Amino acid sequence: MILLVNGPNLNLLGEREPEIYGRTTLREIEEMVRQACAGWSVGVTAFQSNHEGQLIDFIHEHRKSARGIVINPGGFTHTSVALHDCIKAVGLPAIEVHLSNVHAREEFRRSSVVAPACRGQIAGLGPRGYLLAAEWLCAETARPVSLVKEAPLRARKRAGRRR
Repeated sequence: MILLVNGPNLNLLGEREPEIYGRTTLREIEEMVRQACAGWSVGVTAFQSNHEGQLIDFIHEHRKSARGIVINPGGFTHTSVALHDCIKAVGLPAIEVHLSNVHAREEFRRSSVVAPACRGQIAGLGPRGYLLAAEWLCAETARPVSLVKEAPLRARKRAGRRR
């Protein structure tokens, strides 16, 4: 299972500054990520909060059952040492995602306190950034069902070539 974690104000996606964040709602993003992960037989548990401690509690609560984290910390990106420490503490691979290109916006948005605790950051690709992050986590932590079924056949073919 992958955690899909969204921080402050992301519950307003689709109506908040659509010229920057687009018209896709958070629920629509969550559904797109669920569908993408379903192809890998990986579930998604989504959570959004405007409160830093609730985000941390959610990650802690699921740390033993999750394979990874897709996180958009929202405004906490630039300030939350606590979220940084949480991600480091649980030891799960995490990808930080931002709908807009934070590096092309105001100066204060160009620095992330959370990103150094993550395996990578995707910014400026809109909702597709969430999909890319989730698919990367699936590929890193799970094998698609079709590969699981094909793996023994490939192994037998390789063994046959060695003879």
